[in-house]
Amino acid sequence: MPSLIPGFEYDIFISYRQKDNKYDGWVTEFVTNLKKELEATFKEEISVYFDINPHDGLLETHDVDASLTGKLRCLVFIPIISRTYCDPKSFAWEHEFKAFADQVSKDQFGLKIKLPNGNVANRVLPLRIHELDNEDIKLCESALGGVLRGIEFIYKEPGVNRPLKPDDDEKINLNKTKYRNQINKVANAIKEIITGMGLYIPQLEEAPKEILTPKFVPWKNRKIKIIAASLLALALMIIGYFFIPKLNASHIQIEKSIAVLPFINDSPDQENTYFINGLMEEILDNLQKIRDFRVLSRTSTEQFRGTSKPTIPEIAKKLDVNYIVEGSGQKYGNTFRLRVQLIAAKNEKHLWAESYEQEIKDTKDIFKIQSQIAQTIASELKATITPDEKQLIEKTSTTNLTAYDFYQRGKSEHTKYWIDNGNRAALKKAEDFYHKALEYDSTFAQAYTGLARVFWDMHFWEEYFSANYMDSVLILCDIALSFDNQLAEAYTVKGEYFHIKGNINKAIDEYDKALKINPNSWESYSGKGYLYENDDQLMAIENLQKAASLNHGPELVNLLRRLSEAYSLSGFIEKAKDYNLEALKLDSDSVQYLLSFGRLEWHLGNYKKAIEFLGKGYALNSNHIGILDNLAYSYLFSCQYKESLKYYIKYIERLKAIGQFNINEMHRIGYAYFKNGYKNEAENYFDKQIESCYNLIKSDRPYAQQLLYTYYDLAGVYAFRGDKDKAYKNLKIFNQKQRIPIWMPTLIKTDPLFESIRNEPEFQQIVRDVESKYQAEHERVRKWLEEQGMH
Repeated sequence: MPSLIPGFEYDIFISYRQKDNKYDGWVTEFVTNLKKELEATFKEEISVYFDINPHDGLLETHDVDASLTGKLRCLVFIPIISRTYCDPKSFAWEHEFKAFADQVSKDQFGLKIKLPNGNVANRVLPLRIHELDNEDIKLCESALGGVLRGIEFIYKEPGVNRPLKPDDDEKINLNKTKYRNQINKVANAIKEIITGMGLYIPQLEEAPKEILTPKFVPWKNRKIKIIAASLLALALMIIGYFFIPKLNASHIQIEKSIAVLPFINDSPDQENTYFINGLMEEILDNLQKIRDFRVLSRTSTEQFRGTSKPTIPEIAKKLDVNYIVEGSGQKYGNTFRLRVQLIAAKNEKHLWAESYEQEIKDTKDIFKIQSQIAQTIASELKATITPDEKQLIEKTSTTNLTAYDFYQRGKSEHTKYWIDNGNRAALKKAEDFYHKALEYDSTFAQAYTGLARVFWDMHFWEEYFSANYMDSVLILCDIALSFDNQLAEAYTVKGEYFHIKGNINKAIDEYDKALKINPNSWESYSGKGYLYENDDQLMAIENLQKAASLNHGPELVNLLRRLSEAYSLSGFIEKAKDYNLEALKLDSDSVQYLLSFGRLEWHLGNYKKAIEFLGKGYALNSNHIGILDNLAYSYLFSCQYKESLKYYIKYIERLKAIGQFNINEMHRIGYAYFKNGYKNEAENYFDKQIESCYNLIKSDRPYAQQLLYTYYDLAGVYAFRGDKDKAYKNLKIFNQKQRIPIWMPTLIKTDPLFESIRNEPEFQQIVRDVESKYQAEHERVRKWLEEQGMH
């Protein structure tokens, strides 16, 4: 397959020493993984030249294979830099690395590319698999004409210097790199370089500079020429003022963001509403599969069902989209009519409209129209549809009309379950319809996924403590995928299943599979964001913001609050406040708003201010668990122990009333009792905290192994009781964790439970480590915000 750009043989050329691939096939494995990552990164297929044949091209010889000259004509050159690669006598160095640098320095793009963000990148993208000697680094830099940059695949431990492998533990690796992330970085770097080349504009040749001899010109002639030149300049300025902005405006890329409003059922029989809704939802699903689009979820637009909806510009502004799709339809007998239109939201200009009338003899008669509409909208908005996306859009999920009809009825009831705040009768109807669909087509994958969703909604809390918690969901999704392995919703549900089981990596993998098929799946972004909240705030923020950009329905409030928390934990308090305020505007929940502001203040160690906000929340709802917990905590750290115990007692009573108990606060409750003179009660709570922490560490309950503060809490209890060895043992385990939120440096420095060891050198070093990790996390988020133009 040729390069993306005409005149080039390949997009990527991978150069390496054969001896670096002989031992364990590292290079071959890397290339295989990179190709998969490139498929998920580029809409187009990327061609890669990788010579795995030891008898061709990469022999340790100076005889240049004539065919290599053409193969070197590529966009990006990736040398696998090892300890043996930087050898002027080797074939790879002399006839690939240096030859490429010399060759591309003379082509139309040059060796260095200006990226869309203004930075400059080299078309040689080195991958380092070993730490290099200074001589080797200098040799590379002399060939590149600049600093050796690139992406590292190096695993380091004391005395170890080898290539990073997929199963290596990044926590043990001194470089703290993860193989999967490094592969992703390579693909992203390639995309940036190729994008920069695609934006390449040839520079005009400079006019030859001549040595001019001044000539005498009479003043009268000069005056006339000056006036003429001034008039000409003025005319050009006027033309530029009125016309150039219009010319430039035509090149401004408007985001292809779309909201599909609920279709109107014009049928005499309202029983057909499910069918019209089904057409609308399938069109929406097809649009969501196109990566060039940002398409909002159905729950975002359901609020505009009915005749008394706002104007198109008002809807677009509320949903933050540039285009609106409207439709109406009728169904009578075996025929349906459908009218769909695409509207530019800013000026309500109708960009496209079409009417369809179709007799239904086969399911293809329905799928054909739905597919055609999505592809026509893409064409109107000049969106790129890849072959894979086209195949997904044109897919026929079942050939049985009766099965499809029952499925659409089931989906309609399932939607009603959510709209009607958990309508259990509608959920039971949905289950029955999905089962009927499978009676007519036992291979109907989407019906199995529908059943998986129903099971989740129906039994989530009933099965919470069972041994086989939610396993039926996994079985149903696997059955669905055995019939159709390109079903985004099945992967999303599987992601949620592994999420609650505590298998974080597997959950993220399933979410990523869903996003590859449906890049507009807000549920998958939300799930990933939630997973990363306990590990990586930057990834949490990225995914939660994508989810929030795709869902402006009832779920948006929760997404905004989670974003507020993520920004707060990273130290960006003002942004956290902004998101909290946006959530308040949507749901008017003053108690939750005040709770969030109270938490923001105690994140900063401003306990007096926290008490002020939380006290206002308590006045509105004296039974709110979060308010009681945070008030008790804030009073405790303000040394107001009597008030603290008062609210902890209310907190315990409320938890017992609703059948819950929070193990993470038992040692705090114990300390409050201790400071009020109740030593027996204090010891009882300290014992319970230790017992619960160890049970949690040993258990297989969700997140047991990921809980960041379990070891911190244990260390606090042991330090308070004078058992320094156990205190430091647990603090060291806690200190290995990478995620350090904003309040942890303040907490560990002021936590009264560590009073007995606070001034010891070992404890002070742990404090410095915690502060350093928080600063690193904060800086990482700050840089990302700057790159996004958000800070």
